[in-house]
Amino acid sequence: MKTHHYLAITGGVGGAKLALGLSKLLGGDELAMIVNTGDDFRHLGLHISPDIDSLVYALSGESNPDTGWGRRDESWQFMDALAALGGETWFSLGDRDLAMHIERTRRLEAGESITRVTAGLASALGIEHRILPMSNDPVHTKVLTASGVMDFQHYFVRERCEPVVSGFKFDGAERANISPEIDQCLNDPALAGIILCPSNPFVSIDPILAVHGMRQRLVQCAVPVVAVSPLVGGAAIKGPTVKIMRELSLPNTASSVAGHYRDFLDGFVLDVQDTALNEEIEALGMKVTVTQTVMETLDDRMKLAQVCLDFLGQLL
Repeated sequence: MKTHHYLAITGGVGGAKLALGLSKLLGGDELAMIVNTGDDFRHLGLHISPDIDSLVYALSGESNPDTGWGRRDESWQFMDALAALGGETWFSLGDRDLAMHIERTRRLEAGESITRVTAGLASALGIEHRILPMSNDPVHTKVLTASGVMDFQHYFVRERCEPVVSGFKFDGAERANISPEIDQCLNDPALAGIILCPSNPFVSIDPILAVHGMRQRLVQCAVPVVAVSPLVGGAAIKGPTVKIMRELSLPNTASSVAGHYRDFLDGFVLDVQDTALNEEIEALGMKVTVTQTVMETLDDRMKLAQVCLDFLGQLL
């Protein structure tokens, strides 16, 4: 029996939830995940990769259930000591999480690519699935606000998403190349479908699509591409998606998100609360399937993952 391979495109905590569900249904040789690195930045001399770590911690069972980000069983002695010295404390680094950033920085400075470093760290935590940073070249998400241009983490963490947004740019994206590993996945004859996880379209998925040639590869892709709505009843489960849409004068609806990807989407997974939008989304030229997209438990994650796989099978 022919083995089907799948690609998930993900960023942030919401995307990692579905990626975890997919990983429970598909073996390490059946699923690869392309992850956003536009959020990466240097802090306290360290290379921080928030979206990679959200995915690594989710797949390894290390996610912190108390904070929703970072590593479980965390302690904060480093941050306490840093505060006592008058250091920058707006971005919290737990003691266990710090080990990840230190080892990543060491290996990057030794000349390894971010793809190779991520594979090594994931393997050390027992992850069999491939986690592929969107490029080995640096791309930096910049937020255009009424207060000026901000680095993404300054906007997201330090300023708590409070500045009014007028747009985004992805510095370096036009020079960044798709990695050989991602290129191999996209050219894989066994590839059966691509899933956009329910991540923030503007700050988690758009940086990936901005990498030179990435969006065009999805447009030209011979296999179906589906996206899971990050909105339920016009609200985001987590994060500033709706606030951003309103500030960009976009309707905060699932159909608006579908339209954002309409040039390459074949299917859209809609939450049961938004069934009334079915025809509106189909009018954009894509198929729609309706299910519960809110993922509170591991079972929820796996059920939604199965819906996505079944949907892709129907679109083949």
